Amino acid sequence: MLPPLGDPQDPVLSVPCSPNVCAVQKLIGTNRKYFTNCKQWYQRKICGKSTVISYECCPGYEKVPGEKGCPAALPLSNIYETLGVVGSATTQLYSDRSNLRPEIEGPGSFTIFAPSNEAWASLSAETLDSLVSNVNIELLNALRYHMVDKRVLTDDLKHGTTLNSMYQNLPIQIHHYPNGIVTVNCARLLKADHHATNGVVHVIDKVIATTTNTIQQIIETEDSLETLRTAVAASDLSSLLESEGQYTLLAPTNEAFEKIPRETLNRILGDPEALRDLLNHHILKSAMCAEAIIAGLTMETLEGATLDVGCSGEELTLNGKPIIANKDVLATNGVVHFVNELLIPDSAKTVFELAQESEVSKSTDLFRQAGLSSHLTGSEQVTLLAPVNNVFKDGLPVIDSNMRNLLLNHIVKDQLSSKYLYHGQKLQTLGDKELRVFVYRNNLCIENACIAAHDKRGRFGTLFSVDKMLTPPTGSVMDVLKADHRFSTLVAAIQSAGLTENLNRPGTFTVFAPTNEAFQAMPQGELNKLLGNAKELANILKFHVADEILVSGAVTALVRLKSMQGDKLEVSMKNNVIHINKEPVAESDIMATNGVIYAVNSVLQPQGDFCFPLLKSQECFSNENLQGCAAALVYFLE
Repeated sequence: MLPPLGDPQDPVLSVPCSPNVCAVQKLIGTNRKYFTNCKQWYQRKICGKSTVISYECCPGYEKVPGEKGCPAALPLSNIYETLGVVGSATTQLYSDRSNLRPEIEGPGSFTIFAPSNEAWASLSAETLDSLVSNVNIELLNALRYHMVDKRVLTDDLKHGTTLNSMYQNLPIQIHHYPNGIVTVNCARLLKADHHATNGVVHVIDKVIATTTNTIQQIIETEDSLETLRTAVAASDLSSLLESEGQYTLLAPTNEAFEKIPRETLNRILGDPEALRDLLNHHILKSAMCAEAIIAGLTMETLEGATLDVGCSGEELTLNGKPIIANKDVLATNGVVHFVNELLIPDSAKTVFELAQESEVSKSTDLFRQAGLSSHLTGSEQVTLLAPVNNVFKDGLPVIDSNMRNLLLNHIVKDQLSSKYLYHGQKLQTLGDKELRVFVYRNNLCIENACIAAHDKRGRFGTLFSVDKMLTPPTGSVMDVLKADHRFSTLVAAIQSAGLTENLNRPGTFTVFAPTNEAFQAMPQGELNKLLGNAKELANILKFHVADEILVSGAVTALVRLKSMQGDKLEVSMKNNVIHINKEPVAESDIMATNGVIYAVNSVLQPQGDFCFPLLKSQECFSNENLQGCAAALVYFLE
C-alpha cells in the first residue's frame, strides 16, 4: 500500500491531483478497492463504511525523483505482457494455457476486460474445474467472451450500450453510472484504460459469463420464483419482461410471498389492478447492477412510486432493509436481484393497511374497536382522516355511541387527493356531516384538523394523517355560544347590541369570545357603562369578530385579521399557545357551521376607541378607568 493522503514519507504522491497520480480508496475491513481520478470521489465512505485513501501512479506512468506526480511515461507492451503488470496475472496464465496468447501478443486492435486475480480465485471449484479441464474449448471461449475486436476506452463505454464480444458476437452489456462506476455485465471496472501496443486492457472484479435469457425466461426457469411466475402470467406482464430494454427486476422469491398474510395475498392476487401495481413496484426503469450502488439513492419503479436503494457494507438494502438474497443475475434485457420480502406499494393496499404502517397506527385501533374496519378494508371508496399517534399520548378515548359517530365523521365519502382540495370545498362524511376545507399559506385543514403528512393513496381509499381529532360543527356561532354556559354574558351582550342575526347567518367568522370570567374581570362601573350603551357595546363586540375563518393550525408566528369593527387583530403562537392581541386564548377551534370560536378570558379593546377618546375627558383618570386606559396605551405603543 502506498502512503496515505498527506503522509510525509512520499510527498511526491501525497499531493492530490499531481500529474498522472490516481487515487485508491480501500474499504476498511475488506479487500475492495476503488480506483478514481482526482475529480471523482466517493465522500470518503462507500456503502456507509470508511475508506483509506492512498495514491499511486496512473497506468503507464512512473515517478521521477525530485519531481511531482508521475511524469515518466512507460513504453507500451502488448496485451499479454500488460496483463502481468496490471493485477491480472491469472488471466495471463489462462491465456497461455488456452492458446489465446499468440493472438493477444500479435498484431491487431483488441480490448480485453480482464478479470483480476481475486476474481478468478472467487470462482467455485466446480466452475473453475469445468473451464480449466477443457482448456482448448471452454476456457478459450470464456476468455474470448471478455474481448472486443477494437480499442474501447472508458469514454467510449456509454450507459446502456452493448459491445459484440469475440465469442460468437454475443453481446456484452455496458453501464456507465452517474457516480462514475462502470460495469461490464455487472462486473465493476477496477482499473481502466491500460494501453497496449495492440489494444487496451480493463481490469474487472468478476469473471463474466454469456447471457442469453430474458428476464421472463429467468422467471420461467428458476424454481424459487414459482409464485412470481404465476403472478406474472396472471398480470400479462410477460411481454414486457421479454421485450428489449434495460430493466431491474427485484424478484420476490416463493419465501417472500409466503411471509404475507394469506388474506392479503389472496386479495391482491384476485385483483388485476392491485396485482399489476404490485409487480410493477418490483421493476425499476433502468438496469442497476449491485456494484454501482455505493451510497443511498432513490429510484422510480414502473408503478410510479420510489424505492430507496442503498448498501451497508457488503449487503444491498431496499428501503433500509437488507432483503436482497441473490444479486446481479444478468439477462439480455436487464438484471434480476432476488428479494426475500414482498414490496407492496401503497396503491395495492387497503386504507387500513396504510394506516397500520404509518404514524396513525393508534387510530386504526380506535376504528377497529368502534367496529368500522369494514369501511377501511373493502372496495368502498373513502378517505380516512386519521389523527397521528401523538394525539393519543394519554390513551385512547372510550368507545361509546358519541365517539363512534365522531369516528364516522373522520371517514369521507370518495377517494380524495390533497393536491386537488380547494378552499371552501365541502366534503360529505359517512356520519352525514359536511366538512369544510381551508387552504392557508402554510397549511391545509379540514375543519379544525390540519393535514400533518403527505397523503397515502391506496387501492380504493386514501389516508390523510391529521394533527388532531376532528370536531365537526354542530350549529351556528350563536347556537354554539348559547349551548356553552361559559358564554352566557356574551350571548346577552350580543342580543343587547342587536348582533344576533349577524352571527346566525351563513358566513365565515372567527370569533374571539370573552368568557363570563372575562366580563367579571372588568371594573363594575366600566362594565355597566358598556352594557348600557348599545352602540359602544356593538363596536366592542365587532372588534372580537373577523370575517374569515382562521383555525389554530394556520397560525404561525403572527397572523393579522381585520375585525368587523375595522381595526386589526393580531393572532400569534407562543410556546404552543394561541394569543390574540397578546392575550392567551383559553380554548381554540370551537367549530361552528358559519365560523370558528376561540374562548378568551379577557375583553379585547380596540386600539383607538378605548383609551384615546377617554384621554379627552376626566374619566380616563378616574380610579375606575385608569388601569385599563394605561394598559391600552402600553399595547398601542408596543
